[in-house]
Amino acid sequence: MFLASTDGVGSKLRVAFLAGRHDTIGIDLVAMGVNDLLVHGAEPLVFLDYIGINRVVPRTVETVVRGIAAGCREAGCALIGGEIAELPDFYAAGEYDLAGFALGVVERSRLIDGRGVRPGDAVIGLLSNGLHSNGYSLARKVVFERLRLRVRDRIPGLNRTVGRELLRPTRIYVKPVLALLRAGVPIRAMAHITGGGLTGNLPRVLPAGCRAVIDRGTWPVSEVFRWLQGRGRIDEAEMFRVFNMGIGFVLVVPPLHAAPVLARLWRLQTPAFQIGEIRRGGRGVKYR
Repeated sequence: MFLASTDGVGSKLRVAFLAGRHDTIGIDLVAMGVNDLLVHGAEPLVFLDYIGINRVVPRTVETVVRGIAAGCREAGCALIGGEIAELPDFYAAGEYDLAGFALGVVERSRLIDGRGVRPGDAVIGLLSNGLHSNGYSLARKVVFERLRLRVRDRIPGLNRTVGRELLRPTRIYVKPVLALLRAGVPIRAMAHITGGGLTGNLPRVLPAGCRAVIDRGTWPVSEVFRWLQGRGRIDEAEMFRVFNMGIGFVLVVPPLHAAPVLARLWRLQTPAFQIGEIRRGGRGVKYR
């Protein structure tokens, strides 16, 4: 059966405009679409893009599209077309917006919908590459309004500029996860951790009567999140509602398969950790 998804990049684009850097934003666009397809076990086949822009600046558009093509190569899908709309009375000078459309395929018998999740199952988290493409309204408020930093300023303790850190591209999980599925690993549910964090995304793939219990401290949280939390004086619960907190994708597997899955992911150069388990209870996430 065919599955489709559509998404954008959101206010992360504002950082790209400030930095004058457009080489990674296309990767984000692809990642948001194909990772969503992957949640259901679908293999991405094709991708299309839409660019709405103030005026076409060939170098900018070419750079964005190169990023989209790079993301498609990483996801193993084909970039088959797109559309550019020049709207000078709609977008401010130098600005644009992006939308992406991904199509994938999965055998109906292999569709992953979370109905097989059982209490006792292991929750495995695949590390993110920073903020990915969510939480930027809050991040920009902390960085640019509260701290009054600029994109070329270095973040204390991280030895990276604001622009470089905030424009890290979203990690694409297609190849390692498809490798698990093709090897016959019994994955019972998956979640792409986007806006809403673990708190909002993980319950969506759990059946009634199942709750995810997440053990904080079982994975390395990127320093950027601790920096934002400390300097922005953000409550821990809000951090987990807004940001991915270092986990970009989640697998739920039978407990006996947790160790082999983790070993295989590390061999595939995909850092992953068991971050919790499924317990009986109301659908949701409990942190401990």
